Amino acid sequence: MESNVRFIQGNEAVAEGALYAGLRFYAGYPITPSTEIAEALAVRLPEVGGTFIQMEDEVASMCTIIGASLTGLKVMTATSGPGFSLIQEAIGYAVMAEVPSVIVNVQRGGPSTGLPTGVAQGDVLQARWGTHGDHAIVTLTASNLQDVFQMTVQGFNIAETFRTPVILLFDEVVGHMREKVVIPRPGEIEIIERLHTSVPEGTNYHPYLTREDGRLPMSDFGGVHRYNVTGLVHDMWGFPSTDPKIAYDLVHHLVDKLEHRADTMALYKEYFTEDARVLLISYGSSARSALQMVIDRRRRGDKLGLLELQSLWPFPKETVRDKCEGRSHVLVVEMNMGQMFQEVKKVVSRPDKVFLANRFDGVFISPADILRVLNMIQGKGV
Repeated sequence: MESNVRFIQGNEAVAEGALYAGLRFYAGYPITPSTEIAEALAVRLPEVGGTFIQMEDEVASMCTIIGASLTGLKVMTATSGPGFSLIQEAIGYAVMAEVPSVIVNVQRGGPSTGLPTGVAQGDVLQARWGTHGDHAIVTLTASNLQDVFQMTVQGFNIAETFRTPVILLFDEVVGHMREKVVIPRPGEIEIIERLHTSVPEGTNYHPYLTREDGRLPMSDFGGVHRYNVTGLVHDMWGFPSTDPKIAYDLVHHLVDKLEHRADTMALYKEYFTEDARVLLISYGSSARSALQMVIDRRRRGDKLGLLELQSLWPFPKETVRDKCEGRSHVLVVEMNMGQMFQEVKKVVSRPDKVFLANRFDGVFISPADILRVLNMIQGKGV
């Protein structure tokens, strides 16, 4: 079977990536600018024997995919800012109960209903800390549609490997632009399947007992093993507990299984970083303008480079620190008031050399916007 070359929208690339990864259950509620994901899957999922359900709201959507995942299916929902706010409690439940699930947030202007058709990247910190309590989360993004497909597949692989919700944090420009996407042949990209327990029927199954490699084998709910699922602090059988040691060990496990792998899991692209005096850091559609500005200025002899982040959380601290070392300036490019900018400043050796080029008015940031900030920085000699 040959690769399938398509000219599609970003939201359609999400749908195709999810199907390639093995998605078989989708529940969602339409909301701009993510609606095309639901529209595409309403057609495509039944074609592969999957199930599509339009729910009454976003909270019901998230709760429904949690239930479907526990029965053994690969699951996904998609939303945008207001809906993403609504599902935070259920995301926390998926974190605590360690339920593999993929949540797509195609960002728009906010807060509240904000700018439904305007681009923004204001949900970066919400993706990290939207649900309460100490926890870790995986958040992936992309700037072009081939990578949207790839990150969607990667999101499912991570969700199934670490029994965790994974957030795909795209934005309106990425969701609605059209590009060529090559749908790989089956087997061309590794697909990670759920690790099922080998414990036989009738013997003790511990649903929350980790192996040495950190993975937790699962048993399909409603199958041969009976076990408890709860959002409360629980022991290795899944039963609620107020034992301080159990609480301590559980929270550590939920955080460590991801944060301790932040840099080995780091996904990023580098452009012209070998000799760059000034390093730009960006992600999502902002990285497209950042890259164009870098290319334009290098033609004039300026030594600029770009680090495009594709994994935002867990934040790849060591990677960012290493790539920023020795640069005269670091310029973070994003469409919010500086959410990733603050994270970069926390980890570099010279935070006074980190600056921000941004927009948060619903207008796509341009290479000219970035250049104006760069000229101001260099003109001041800072």
